[in-house]
Amino acid sequence: MTALTSNSAGQSVPAGHRLSEADYQTNFSDIHTPLDARSAVVEADRCYYCYGAPCQTACPTDIDVPSFIRMISEKNEVGAAGKILSENIMGGTCARACPVETLCEDACVRNTEDDRPIQIGLLQRFATDRASELGAKFFTRKAATGYSVAVVGAGPAGLSCAHRLATLGHDVVIYEAQEKSGGLNEYGLAAYKMAGDYAQKEVENILSIGGISIKHGTKVGKDVSFAELQTNHDAVFMGVGLGTSKDIQLDGEDASGVLNAVDYIHQLRQAKDLGQLPVGQDVVVIGGGMTAIDIAIQIKRLGAANVTMAYRRGKEHMNASIEEQEFALNEGVHIAHWAKPVSLQIEQGTITGVEFKKANVEGNETYITPTDMLFKAIGQSLTPINMGTTEFVKTSGKYDVDNELRTSQLGIWAGGDCVSGSDDLAVSAVQDGKLAALSIHKTLTQSQA
Repeated sequence: MTALTSNSAGQSVPAGHRLSEADYQTNFSDIHTPLDARSAVVEADRCYYCYGAPCQTACPTDIDVPSFIRMISEKNEVGAAGKILSENIMGGTCARACPVETLCEDACVRNTEDDRPIQIGLLQRFATDRASELGAKFFTRKAATGYSVAVVGAGPAGLSCAHRLATLGHDVVIYEAQEKSGGLNEYGLAAYKMAGDYAQKEVENILSIGGISIKHGTKVGKDVSFAELQTNHDAVFMGVGLGTSKDIQLDGEDASGVLNAVDYIHQLRQAKDLGQLPVGQDVVVIGGGMTAIDIAIQIKRLGAANVTMAYRRGKEHMNASIEEQEFALNEGVHIAHWAKPVSLQIEQGTITGVEFKKANVEGNETYITPTDMLFKAIGQSLTPINMGTTEFVKTSGKYDVDNELRTSQLGIWAGGDCVSGSDDLAVSAVQDGKLAALSIHKTLTQSQA
């Protein structure tokens, strides 16, 4: 019988399986080996520097990929970083966590059966890391405009929007409910993707432009009203992400050992001692996206004996890329496809198993997978915010916006995961923030003229 401890909600959950400190450091160290200067130049020289490059088209932030790679080949790493950051101020994070295998690298003309794509992600990381080491500065503020913009949420969308607005001379106040900035980058990405407190270093770089202040621990609709934002600022940008984990709609979800993957990853990312985290022996993860992959691998690296990732459809339908699925399999995670959960097995208030139906066969054939820890990772929804009399048009529970990220309310923009049609990628959120900032700037300055 696995020993139990209490989680933050007061539930009893499996106690942590203590590994050595050295094991934890190894298991949660940087997953990718960075390129050194020589290997970066060699890799850059493989690029064809295509005209109308498909890799650039595939980049949600429109980075001029061939140009920055050519700069690396010419040993101009700082120039390459400037080219990257001018379009994507969070280029360092995206180089670490962006699914390049389905975006720029997938589109690379060298991505054939007889060749391999240029390692664009690693080259981007090499350039941005090198520029950071050298203390390179790329941005200065324009003359103050006298306008103030409220940004709700200090995640990728909010930080990107704030930085671009600051460079254009506007003052920005970010209202952030958490105690740290970074959003998904700080609290939601797998620890082995964002090692070494990188998210906070990137935040510091963004804030160095000046003109941006952040009010942490401030929930809009509770600590400050939405009406106050509209009164005290000339425009508002909503970059709130998706804060509420979806339930699997089965009896027993409140049982001990049933946890939200996002909440657990949040705790893991902030833990000072990984050995104190609860870890089951037989763990089941329900979901088929990146969060499901991230929690499955991390709980395995924390010491879980058996980890099963259950997805209701086939391999080709999973939101997680084939590369990420293979990574999970190599880590010892078992992926069960066509597994639809139909009931939770609860004994004395504690999860002991999950009953699954084989979704790809006719009839009602079911089977039970024993578990002492179950993670829900089937997506998130928008956390309701008390906006008083302000109302936005919403589709599928998210804010509707036009092609300039404007909501249905005059003077209010939104971007990132919280808007309809978003792909839930940090790199896309960065682009939304940038485009919204340009639209806000145009609106404010046109009114001034």
